[in-house]
Amino acid sequence: MDIKTLRSKTKEALMTELSQAQTHLKSLDFKLAANQLKNVRESRKTKHMIARLQTLINEKQKISEPQV
Repeated sequence: MDIKTLRSKTKEALMTELSQAQTHLKSLDFKLAANQLKNVRESRKTKHMIARLQTLINEKQKISEPQV
């Protein structure tokens, strides 16, 4: 997914995307440990997607919080 479509999503939708990406990463780690993973780079891409999602969630959280 590109960043434009992610920015248009709500915080709740980003949270569900994040949980799905984390479970996908966990399954990739298990496959990597068992030497069943063909595309090792997919793990790196998933980690980058998790970082993007966390960044966008933090941005949306800071926008919604009242500034002191």
